[in-house]
Amino acid sequence: MQTNPTIALADDHVLLRKGLATLVSNLGYNVLFQADNGEEFIEKLKTNPEPDVVLLDINMPKKDGYDTALWMKRNKPGIKILALSMYDDENAIIRMLKNGARGYILKDAEPADLKSAIESVLTKGFHYSEMVTGKLIHTINAMDENDSDIKNTLGLNEKEIRFLKLAATELTYKEIADEMHLSPRTIDGYRDDLFEKLNIKSRVGLVLFAIKNGIVTMQ
Repeated sequence: MQTNPTIALADDHVLLRKGLATLVSNLGYNVLFQADNGEEFIEKLKTNPEPDVVLLDINMPKKDGYDTALWMKRNKPGIKILALSMYDDENAIIRMLKNGARGYILKDAEPADLKSAIESVLTKGFHYSEMVTGKLIHTINAMDENDSDIKNTLGLNEKEIRFLKLAATELTYKEIADEMHLSPRTIDGYRDDLFEKLNIKSRVGLVLFAIKNGIVTMQ
């Protein structure tokens, strides 16, 4: 008999987490357990079955979402991570994806959007959204991080490659311009040219492209 997909939740906001657990159950999933933080989540993994998906809050005490995702990537890669946050923060998305998350959803999302995100992670291995280029997420785990020559085949010049590396940091575009000793307008030109050349629409997409092609290495 086919069983419903299993979900675990890690979030330090108890009322929100319990409400989310009820919603997830009502959507047809089996909630295995809940945790207040990443440290407790890892402990509960020792005494519970592994969930198919964990809804992982980013900002938590003791062990936050970034550290928990990185630990899971190294120790429990079979559990798919769907990152949860109150804020649509570009740097948070980039950091969580680099640490192994398969998607990202805001806590104020509609129930239908949450179900769609969970289903996408379960069936496709990633959750596609306007902020995240799904095709690139899908290929991150398969990339060869040791292929140092791959960037030579991308048709990018050295300045574009350096820009991509800096785009994967927390620097603003203006700070990237200062770092590269170029004007903000020139940096905007690099960004727009890469958007067009690579068919990408966001900074997150650029970073994922850089990760996929070995220009930026994951932690």
